Amino acid sequence: MARRVSPARICVSTAAAWLVGFAIFFPILWMVLASFKTELEAFSTPPSFLFFHWTLENYATVQQRSDYLQHAFNSVVVAGGSTLIAMLIAIPAAWSMAFAPSKRTKDTLLWMLSTKMMPPVGVLVPIYLLYRTFGLLDTLGGLVLVLCLGNLPIVVWMLFTYFKEIPKDILEAARMDGATVGRELIYVLTPMAVPGIASTLLLNVILAWNEAFWTLNLSSSEAAPLTVFIASYSSPEGLFWARLSAASTLAIAPILVLGWFSQRQLVRGLTFGAVK
Repeated sequence: MARRVSPARICVSTAAAWLVGFAIFFPILWMVLASFKTELEAFSTPPSFLFFHWTLENYATVQQRSDYLQHAFNSVVVAGGSTLIAMLIAIPAAWSMAFAPSKRTKDTLLWMLSTKMMPPVGVLVPIYLLYRTFGLLDTLGGLVLVLCLGNLPIVVWMLFTYFKEIPKDILEAARMDGATVGRELIYVLTPMAVPGIASTLLLNVILAWNEAFWTLNLSSSEAAPLTVFIASYSSPEGLFWARLSAASTLAIAPILVLGWFSQRQLVRGLTFGAVK
């Protein structure tokens, strides 16, 4: 018999959830409001939230100073390309580890995860020298490669976790019906794991879109994505908070829209396999 939850506990839980949600959203709200202020009002103390002189001057300045559309295009290519390649590699790898494990599978997974524990700056010099030697500096292909390899361990781990939740009996039945490995992967496993694959894909896009360390160090102008576009508003003369906020708002707007429309699929993927 299910326990009945008291209305008071429901109210407290709902209020706590709203407080946590607002605390997470507040920095974004602050940034968006600052983008509509003058530089003087953005520095004012105490800050004003609603009663200030609203202006679009910062957005006009950002558009005149930088080619936003070109930076946005580079971000789409880098995030989309690195995600697509990572998924093409990770899905077969996770399938193999989940349904045909070897004695070294756990060690391989731990080794892959351990690569994310090392600070990226530890391998910046050798990667920079390799990129300079092979002509990959400030190229979209170079950024796609480094972001794909950087996020690949997380993608494999997530897909491996989702695939482990799928009963092996279904795959064995497909094999008995004559399904090859390729057909089993494409027509049986992938449709069953759509929520998990979708959430992994969305997370990888977000990680690649927001990556700043590698994009700032391996690109400058030709392949510069939106992270470099934002960093350009930090100058020796100081930070222009209002313009920086406008640039940041323009940079995160596409990924916020994507996350908003994909939130149901993302939640389904994160809870995939939680209830049998």
